[in-house]
Amino acid sequence: MTKALAPDDIRDLLNRFASAIMLDQVHVDGLPPEKFHPQYNGDMWLAWRLDHLAYLNTLLMTVDTITPNLLKELTRIAVTKKPATVRRIAIELLAECASGTCPREDVATARLFFGRLIHELSDSSNAIPTDRDAKTSMFLWLAATDPLRIGRDPECGYGDAAGLTG
Repeated sequence: MTKALAPDDIRDLLNRFASAIMLDQVHVDGLPPEKFHPQYNGDMWLAWRLDHLAYLNTLLMTVDTITPNLLKELTRIAVTKKPATVRRIAIELLAECASGTCPREDVATARLFFGRLIHELSDSSNAIPTDRDAKTSMFLWLAATDPLRIGRDPECGYGDAAGLTG
């Protein structure tokens, strides 16, 4: 069995995700205006990134609320679920949390957020038996570029031009 994930691993994941969001903003800020769709609203997408960063900060402050059983379940998911599946579901859940479309009390801590992520993934049949390292697999839940998939939005237009499709 792979080594179980620890709170520091989750903290590292959240910090890496926040860093990827900030780097994405720097990347977008450096693109020439002609790379964007005419309806692109840079202020709106900056606010979207900032909302995600604020929520990630909430999760970072509450990582120690994650129970050992929850860490075991996250470990199981990391080694048995396709990273792309976890990434898609995690990004959708983060969007709901950052935008406030789900009740904040349901996702107010890292324990509640990751518990909900586990629940959402329980319906997914994309399991792959493997001997992968849980921590390494968990980091595959993050996209290296465009972590919030903003560039793929039809009103942005810069995804294809920046090589962010996929």
